[in-house]
Amino acid sequence: MPDDPSQATEIGQWMQREDRFANLLGMQLEAVEPGFCRVTMEVTENMLNAVGMTHGGVTFSLADFAFAVASNSHGKVAVALSAQINFPAASRVGDILTAVAREQSRTGRTGLYNIEVKAGEDKLVGFFTGTVYRRSDTLSDWINREKT
Repeated sequence: MPDDPSQATEIGQWMQREDRFANLLGMQLEAVEPGFCRVTMEVTENMLNAVGMTHGGVTFSLADFAFAVASNSHGKVAVALSAQINFPAASRVGDILTAVAREQSRTGRTGLYNIEVKAGEDKLVGFFTGTVYRRSDTLSDWINREKT
């Protein structure tokens, strides 16, 4: 059932639990569907660069986690081949960042995703594009390893 919404939810919840870096940064999975993901995170003092803006690596990491969940939501393990981000505006401490990942193209072996990161409702602070390679193993294989 590669496009089963309940499977996508299970995969997203497992990734939320098991991604140590996402948890370290306080990322919260809000929604997952096949080819789609929404994740939020509050910018803290420890996430600022030297001039008081959110460090670009933090914004990239939020987008990357949304990318990972969306691309793996079909059930086959997907790993990044490439990723790129633009920073059209800055965010600051206290901002709630929301990353929304949307699948643009999917083949048997690859996928292309766009992820918008916004501060608040409308301020675009990151635009991320990524390409994945789909391996032959499934997320169920990984999830079931944990259960045994």
